[in-house]
Amino acid sequence: MASAPEPANFQRARRPEQREVRRQAILDAAQELLAQQPASEISLREIARQLGGSKSGIVRYYETREALFLELLHRARHEWLDELERRLPAPRPVPSDVDALVTRIADTWAGSLAEHRVLCELWSMLAAVLERNVSPAVIRDFKLGNREHLLRLAHLIAERLPGLDDAAALELVNTSVVVTAGLWPFANPGPAVVEATDDPRLTSARVDFADTFSRSLRVLITGLLQLGPA
Repeated sequence: MASAPEPANFQRARRPEQREVRRQAILDAAQELLAQQPASEISLREIARQLGGSKSGIVRYYETREALFLELLHRARHEWLDELERRLPAPRPVPSDVDALVTRIADTWAGSLAEHRVLCELWSMLAAVLERNVSPAVIRDFKLGNREHLLRLAHLIAERLPGLDDAAALELVNTSVVVTAGLWPFANPGPAVVEATDDPRLTSARVDFADTFSRSLRVLITGLLQLGPA
């Protein structure tokens, strides 16, 4: 039995520019769903329904759900870096107060990242979920893009903290991804955990992502300024 045709507004793209429009539409639909429910509950079929199409129409562009989310992570990270660059203090050859500058950079970085919930959730799933069920070619492309983004972030930080050389800045941003991935789920628990930690005896179990991440960054930056990179 022949499969049902795609809706008129999501017919197979023929030209490269049409394919790019379709790819962005798929990413937009996935991002909209991620704003409403956890990534673990979203399937390619549900994304297709959001677009008014079929799962087969998605698979033409993304081999698996994980491959789609990797691409969405790449796009979300690029958008966040553009925003972070605008929000960070301007570079200065010799900061007048290094401690105050470190705090400002850490707070800006943490506050900006906390606003990008889709990015943080996908980062928290990267190693355990998203880098599974995808081909080596997809992972290679993702990691090459990831490398460029982390180098860009390291450069943004290094040019604002002259005492932090390129190697130390790269160590900082690599570690910051690990901190993000580990911290985000604890700062955004499920309903049962939220209800349980209403108990006054469990106040210390509540985690504020921006505050905790900012402090972690300050500890890392201060240590690297003193010790240098590994």
